[in-house]
Amino acid sequence: MPVPPQRIGVVGAGILGLAVARRLAQIEPGATVTVLEKEDAVALHQTGRNSGVVHAGIYYAPGSLKATLCRRGGELLRAYCAEKAIPLVECGKLVVALDASELDRLGELERRARANGVPGLRRLGGDELHEVEPHASGIAGLHSPTTAITDYRAIANAFADDVRDAGGEIVLGAEVTQIRGGRVGTSRGEFEFDRLVICAGLQSDRVARLAGDERDPPIVPFRGEYYRLQREDLVRGLLYPVPDPAYPFLGIHFTRRVGGGVDVGPNAVLAFAREGYRRRDVRARDLAETLASRGFRALVRRHWRMGMHELRGSLSKRTFAAEARRYVPDLRAEDLVPVPAGVRAQALDRDGSLVDDFRISTLGPVVALRNAPSPGATSCLAIAEHVAEIVRG
Repeated sequence: MPVPPQRIGVVGAGILGLAVARRLAQIEPGATVTVLEKEDAVALHQTGRNSGVVHAGIYYAPGSLKATLCRRGGELLRAYCAEKAIPLVECGKLVVALDASELDRLGELERRARANGVPGLRRLGGDELHEVEPHASGIAGLHSPTTAITDYRAIANAFADDVRDAGGEIVLGAEVTQIRGGRVGTSRGEFEFDRLVICAGLQSDRVARLAGDERDPPIVPFRGEYYRLQREDLVRGLLYPVPDPAYPFLGIHFTRRVGGGVDVGPNAVLAFAREGYRRRDVRARDLAETLASRGFRALVRRHWRMGMHELRGSLSKRTFAAEARRYVPDLRAEDLVPVPAGVRAQALDRDGSLVDDFRISTLGPVVALRNAPSPGATSCLAIAEHVAEIVRG
């Protein structure tokens, strides 16, 4: 007896959900692929509000899923953007050590980057820094010339077109309210699938719980606030600090945008709503869940000083500018103009540590992407390959 075509559902029409749907439509001939999205357009949340960086794989622990999928994903993304005529510009990234206290950490970063096969990597001395970024401060640096920038919203829309061209469907305004195996209840009615993939971003833990997954790790939303640098000549490409493993977030950096301009930021402050892009956005349920989270309380106990520092930068433009000026001394507060913020969906373990690697759950016919922070967008096509193999069993 012939096997009937598979009915495959994907929850979430951000860049990851669309990439997964596109991949499944490619490799499962005859399957019907349906993407369910609660908003009235694709890529409205993290995909449409991120920095646009195509990461080269500098930061990630060698052998981790992040490291492997970032390197593979970057190669696939370059080829895809070339095929679709979507801009992808290799403007390069410079990670700078401000003083001798950061040199050991810069060395560890170089070790990771070389183990991950980051192409063209160079260690630079103080004078060499200024050949790459003339206005930057620092005594040493790590230069990744192939780190690039692109337009992830344009890529997501191209993925959506690919899904439709392959016979798939994207159902907008379909908020998922219930999952019972392959049966999915939504605000647009009920759908039935043989396999289901959850790529719900800021709502990923809640949707996974509907499918019977564990509560942990919960998503805690952190708003990242940015300014646009009016003196664009101060930064040529991407200018980043050396990460401090004692703290959970990277800190303020400078990001050239593919459409023009340089953004400065982000800071990282708690958002009072899962989709709280403005300070005044408050949703009682979201805030109550965050405050009740054991992992969030542990994070606050461990890093409350850093949290206060980030809050000061959020409330005071001059404080924000002073932090940025450590890396570009010529910058002035009046050079900065606010631009829309983003919200990062960050999964937290119970001990308060940020879930660092990508995390995927399998629950019978359901596969749930529980954590996919940066470099999730860079890795989208490689994540899609990886998830598709899990779906196929």
